[in-house]
Amino acid sequence: MRILYSHRIQSRDGQSVHVEELIAALRAAGAEVMVIGPGFYEQSGFGGESRLVALARRFLPGALAEIAELAYNIPAFRRLRSAQREFRPDLIYERYNLYYLAGAALARRAGIPYFLEVNAPLAAERARFGGLRLRALARWAERFVWCAADRVYAVTGVLAEMIARSGVAKARISITPNGIDLAAYPEALCAHRTGESVVLGFTGFVRDWHGLDRVISALAKPGADPRLRLVIAGDGPARPALERQAASLSIDARVRFTGLIGRAEIPALVAGFDIALQPRVVDYASPLKIFEYMAAGRAIVAPDQPNIREILTHEENALLFDPAHDDALWAAVMRLAGDAGLRARLGAAARASLIRADHTWAGNARHILAEAAEVAKNRAL
Repeated sequence: MRILYSHRIQSRDGQSVHVEELIAALRAAGAEVMVIGPGFYEQSGFGGESRLVALARRFLPGALAEIAELAYNIPAFRRLRSAQREFRPDLIYERYNLYYLAGAALARRAGIPYFLEVNAPLAAERARFGGLRLRALARWAERFVWCAADRVYAVTGVLAEMIARSGVAKARISITPNGIDLAAYPEALCAHRTGESVVLGFTGFVRDWHGLDRVISALAKPGADPRLRLVIAGDGPARPALERQAASLSIDARVRFTGLIGRAEIPALVAGFDIALQPRVVDYASPLKIFEYMAAGRAIVAPDQPNIREILTHEENALLFDPAHDDALWAAVMRLAGDAGLRARLGAAARASLIRADHTWAGNARHILAEAAEVAKNRAL
């Protein structure tokens, strides 16, 4: 199977982890993969972003910036077309990005099966958070790409339902959550941690809406367990305010900010957590950190909402809290902090359920290749 992998990712961050891990898994499964994406991406390190893109976002008026995104399809299509002529792929696989139409256009012109991976409903997301200006055009572009795909891979069932409501037939939608490379999390790494302190941990891009300020406030409350420590692994716009908050509450010695860390460091870092935190999550997401926590056999605290219940079950492999109640997260943390046996049981069950459900990049790759073979067979009939 020869796969032309198309993307428009400009920065190396959590989404780049998904791209690179899946490509590696496809290759390990025997596929030949040619990757076509922005030139800056190949040259940047983890956490890097195109300076040109950052400047355009900052200084171009919103509508002009969106027109520039559309205009990018011209050079992108030419690059993809050139790669298609050279590589002769059996399949175009693309990570969805708003206003990115090049892969769908090439697939239609060349008559090649087109698989689309969707991680978020970007038209709605950017309209809500990113100041989207050309909303009708964005909705049209999104629906055009989704409906053009032979298979749409949604990371959660919640997102799959949103895609189906846009007009995509449910028979063409597959649910493939994020995954993990289990080889990076050997059994020996996942042993139950012992020690005097109880370490709470969070990994990922640090945003205001994650709710880590509530965790820091709770740590500083009178009567809070003095054994508790917090590790925030990652960087992001909320980090400076969180550091100031910890200092103002005189608990900065109990809160460690690692800053940006490499992917290879994540498994050992997560294995040092006693309680792994997902304080908040958008309702359609498949958080990569949850799979990291599960692979490391950590006790997880996460919101009780449909997309999380697709992966975690309350009292079986995690403690899920009601996100509508401010004190519910901390109540779950305190319960785990006082019960090492519960932490060990939930952590072991989390890892076992991840393995049982095959929430791995290798599993996702096998699923994609099997469906690609099915589509090719049906087209040949």
